[in-house]
Amino acid sequence: MSEPLDAAAAFARYEEVRARLPAATYPQAPLHAPTLAEVADRWDGFVLDAFGVLNIGDTPIPGAVERMAQLRAMGKRLVVLTNAASYTRADALAKYRRLGFDFGEDEVVSSRDVAVAHLDRVAPGAHWGAISQAGDDFHDIPARVTSLLDTGGWDRVDGFLFLSTSRWTLETRAALHAALAARPRPLVVANPDLVAPREGGLTIEPGFWAHEVIDRLGTPVHWFGKPFPEAFAEAEQRAGLPPHRLAMVGDTLHTDVLGGRAAGMAAILVTDHGLFAGRDVSPFLSGSGIVPDVIVAST
Repeated sequence: MSEPLDAAAAFARYEEVRARLPAATYPQAPLHAPTLAEVADRWDGFVLDAFGVLNIGDTPIPGAVERMAQLRAMGKRLVVLTNAASYTRADALAKYRRLGFDFGEDEVVSSRDVAVAHLDRVAPGAHWGAISQAGDDFHDIPARVTSLLDTGGWDRVDGFLFLSTSRWTLETRAALHAALAARPRPLVVANPDLVAPREGGLTIEPGFWAHEVIDRLGTPVHWFGKPFPEAFAEAEQRAGLPPHRLAMVGDTLHTDVLGGRAAGMAAILVTDHGLFAGRDVSPFLSGSGIVPDVIVAST
C-alpha cells in the first residue's frame, strides 16, 4: 500500500484536492484559548468531532469527559459528528459510553448514517457492494448490501459503498479500479477523511483512496460526512439551533474547520491531540487560508 502519512503530507494532499471540497469564508485571525471552557459562553451549542477532540482511538482525551459535563451544566447543546463510518450510530454511542461520555442517541451523528439516508437518492433500489470492516452485517442499512471483501462479486453490484479501510489491500484497490473502469457505477464514500489520528499514529482512511479513484478514472464520487453539507445539516437538526449559534470543534482544517464554516457555523481547532499534535499550526493556517474562529490546545 502507500507509505503512512504524517500531518504535513496529509495537509499537502488535502490542498491538492481542495477544489473538490466545499467553499467557505473565514475570520482574519483566530482567538487563542487553553480549552473550550474559556470560550463556551460565545455559542449555544457545540458540534464535536470524535477523534482528536473526545478520544484518540479507544482512549479518551484527558479532561474531555469532564468538559462535556461542564458544558451540559452551562445548558449547552452537544452533538457528536463523526466520520467513523465503520460504526453504526448505536455502536458509536456504545463506544462513547464505554469511554465515560453520556451522549444520548439523538446526540450522535455518524457519516455512515448520513450516507445510508441518501443511498436511494444516489441510485434507487441499487444492490450495493460494501468495502467494510470484518463482521459488519449492514443490519442498519435498508438496502441490499453485499460485503465485497468476503464474497466478491465486484461485477454483480450496482454501486460501491466505501465504509472502511481496515481490510484495504493492493488487491482491493485493483479490484475497485477494474470494476469501475469496466462499468462505471456510483461510488459512495461514507468517510471523506484522508487520515485519522489513533494511538499509533495516523491511519489512511477511505477519502484518500477515493480521491485516487477520481484522479485515475475520473469517476464521480458521492461524499457523505465532513466537510460535506449533508452531515452538518443533520448535526444542526439534532442540535435544534441555527448554525450561527453553533461551533464545530475538531482537529483538522480541511474537514472540521472548513466544513463547519461552510455550513455557517463557527469553528474551533483543537491542536494538542489530533492531526497537528506536537506541531505549530501557523504554517498550515497561512498555507491553506483556512482559519478557525478559535484555537484551543485541548478540549
